[in-house]
Amino acid sequence: MRRTLYGPEHEAFRATVRAFIADKAVPHLHEWERAGQVPRSVFKGLAEIGALGFDIPEEYGGTGPASYRFQAVIHEEVALAAASIGHHHVNTGVVLPYLLRLANEEQRGRWLPGCAAGDVLLAIAMTEPGTGSDLAGIRTTARLSADGGHYVLNGAKTFITGGAVADLVLVVCRTSPYDPGDRRAGLTILCVESRSEGFAVGRKLEKIGRHSMDTAELSFSDVRVPVANRLGDEGRAFGYLSQNLPRERLSIGVAGVAQARAAIRFATEYVKERRVFGSRVADFQNTKFTLAACEAEFRAAEALADRGVELDDAGELTAAEAARIKLFGTEVAGRVVDACLQLHGGYGYMTEYPIARLYADTRVSRIYGGTSEVMKTIIAKDLGL
Repeated sequence: MRRTLYGPEHEAFRATVRAFIADKAVPHLHEWERAGQVPRSVFKGLAEIGALGFDIPEEYGGTGPASYRFQAVIHEEVALAAASIGHHHVNTGVVLPYLLRLANEEQRGRWLPGCAAGDVLLAIAMTEPGTGSDLAGIRTTARLSADGGHYVLNGAKTFITGGAVADLVLVVCRTSPYDPGDRRAGLTILCVESRSEGFAVGRKLEKIGRHSMDTAELSFSDVRVPVANRLGDEGRAFGYLSQNLPRERLSIGVAGVAQARAAIRFATEYVKERRVFGSRVADFQNTKFTLAACEAEFRAAEALADRGVELDDAGELTAAEAARIKLFGTEVAGRVVDACLQLHGGYGYMTEYPIARLYADTRVSRIYGGTSEVMKTIIAKDLGL
């Protein structure tokens, strides 16, 4: 099946990314996993190859308008190397679009040059203890001061990817009293600088996988946030989040497809070399049928994801389309990675083999960005159910 998503410019970028990962990431992966994060120098390196400035205007040091295809290339190369470049995906693919869409000119001048250069790392803080996919239930509060010059922020967040290293955290908080009749009202996005008094990074959470990508608890105790750091209008955050979630879910689906592709490659290479009972594992019918089924599922998911990237480029990606891509892409990834690990036998459970890391790293994709069950709910609504 001939793939038509990429052109020469994307393949040239792929070569650059592949070389960067081989030189700057793969040799240090175990060190980063032990540390629980990648060094900031990795982001500076990504900036040098143009991998941080997607859609940032050139006057701020970015690449200007850029197809999501370039970020899809990064997902594919990271997966094929079973490597990590920290929370790059969240920083650039998830959080940066909020600044690009909502920041005023003064804010763009303050933050975008640093984002493009790798000097300002981003995170977004939505999830709270007891509030996961139900964003309307957010309880973190921000009260406007008497003089109207700043907000006083109080509350806690959890499961924040990149929270321990971020310089600027987009905090979703409640700026008006909770209204059971309209739970989505009254939410606002405040951009909180990590050096702010009262801002604290709590535990760096220990996860099953993605060990080199920090996931942290954050707390805010009477943090004074200038009104100039409010992103967009007060009380409209839920709508802003809804606008950006399709791109985030597309990216998770694209990453899932990339992980399935990588798993098939790892397994195919392994079974051709491994011998049992006097024959290559690849020569057994079960092996052939397993990989054939994996390949068929992967190709279907790839076609769906590629179409989603095209829709995103055209500005036509809907919430339901993104939900389909995330649901199918991540569920396929889970099945394919599991089947490919099984073909490795006991060695598949050893972390020295890339399939083991891929197995652990892939599982969360069916949870974050909205669980598979939430995706089904969105799709069902689109069906009129």
